[in-house]
Amino acid sequence: MTKITGNPHLIKKINKALVLEMVKSQGPLSRADVAQRSGLNKGTVSSLVKELLDEELVYEIGQGESSGGRRPVLLLFNEKAGYSIGIDLGVHYILGVLTDLQGNIVVEKQMAFHDKTYSSVRTHIKETISYLMEQMPDSRYGLVGIGIGVPGIVDKEGALLFAPNLGWKNISLKQDIEAAFHVPVIIDNEANAGAYGEKRGGAGQDFRNIIYVSAGIGIGVGLILNGELYRGTSGFSGESGHMTIETDGPMCGCGNRGCWELYASEKALLDGAKPLFSHDMSLEELLRLAEKGHEDVLALFGRIGRYLGIGINNLINTFNPEQVIIGNRLSMAKQWLFPAIQQVIDERTLPFHRAHVAIQFSKRSIYSTALGISFFVIEDFLKKGEKVEVFL
Repeated sequence: MTKITGNPHLIKKINKALVLEMVKSQGPLSRADVAQRSGLNKGTVSSLVKELLDEELVYEIGQGESSGGRRPVLLLFNEKAGYSIGIDLGVHYILGVLTDLQGNIVVEKQMAFHDKTYSSVRTHIKETISYLMEQMPDSRYGLVGIGIGVPGIVDKEGALLFAPNLGWKNISLKQDIEAAFHVPVIIDNEANAGAYGEKRGGAGQDFRNIIYVSAGIGIGVGLILNGELYRGTSGFSGESGHMTIETDGPMCGCGNRGCWELYASEKALLDGAKPLFSHDMSLEELLRLAEKGHEDVLALFGRIGRYLGIGINNLINTFNPEQVIIGNRLSMAKQWLFPAIQQVIDERTLPFHRAHVAIQFSKRSIYSTALGISFFVIEDFLKKGEKVEVFL
């Protein structure tokens, strides 16, 4: 990392990023609008806009309303200047999306898998990426990067250290995908990515302190604190699926006993359904039976909802959030889970915390993680250039 103090290049870079973000999030804007809202002088704005036009990151449209002089030319962000791929790697599925630079999904691909060995799953990931790339429209920058949200512990350098539900340890996924596709690759925990996906374009847009509960085969938690994704000292925050809720409970793949995800996850739901049916059931089959009012299935969803509520209660009492968002595949069972969750919160959560927390389900449904990791890639691309530290 280069350290730069009082450098005009750095100042220009910061101002350029400011102008681009303003046009991206608030456009269409005129140059005068940008100058007024940013506090930069008009000459600086004109110079920076020219560079952004040359780079095809913004473009001009028509003319706006005149305030007395010439009608201003308006600027828009060029979301089609490049594309990003976001991959949600589940324990039994891969969901990939190709997005433009505004995070709009252009193409998606889903697939299920049963062989969880790394070599097999890596092949499926590459096939998914290749398919999305084949569907990618032509653009100035092409594919700007690939992001993969994984169900495990990832360090700050993007190394996948441990994915208990996949049985993986110390996996070089980042290097393998970079070597195959020759673009920047970002690896992050799927719950972190899901939290960011909801914050950027889902249920969390209006909140600054959010707990995102990714309820799939396992349970992960993403934390948005004071508007920022909280990663912890080493980047390992959010492994709340492995908090103990039963001291002498069954053994978990993480090595602990009685973990929350053993009682409140999709796997817990499917395991609970085994005594009820002559064959293994899928979540989708159980949802269809719940729609038809199957009493045993409704009771099973209620039990899972109560255990979800117990863990969420612990998180609310710890973090005092404004909002809890429940996402990933179990969010599809909202109408049968929510009453039991709410009952637990009403009975167990401290009243001071309960008074100001909203419990909601994901607006992005199964797409939160894939979109969140795609946003990471897009923002990394738009920052460009060397990383710098500013000393004030």
